[in-house]
Amino acid sequence: MDLKILLPYRIFAEVKNVSRIVAETSEGSFGLLPQRLDCVAALVPGIFTYETTSESVHYLAVDEGILVKAGTQVLVSVRNAFGGTDLGKLHESVEKEFVKLDDSERDIRSAMAKMESGFLYFMEKFQKE
Repeated sequence: MDLKILLPYRIFAEVKNVSRIVAETSEGSFGLLPQRLDCVAALVPGIFTYETTSESVHYLAVDEGILVKAGTQVLVSVRNAFGGTDLGKLHESVEKEFVKLDDSERDIRSAMAKMESGFLYFMEKFQKE
């Protein structure tokens, strides 16, 4: 199988000769082998695993997205992904990214609150005139 992992802003990975894939959906984990029928699956945040014909196993931490298998092509489109072969290092990378996202979200919420209060202030001022 040929695997292509897409992010909103770039292609994360293109892998040839994939012998098996394990993905997580809201119904649980499921595996894909080359002879499996074509399918579509909604992915949930979790660990995405694939093995190449050279028998090396790769792990990806993926955000929610979609998987489409059509013939020998498998397309995975997710919002975010982190790769690695060591699950411990992958866990550390995901934790660091979540802390970074939390800080970013906090800054965005603060800016939105300032914009909303400014908008309300000007609307109140406009109504008095």
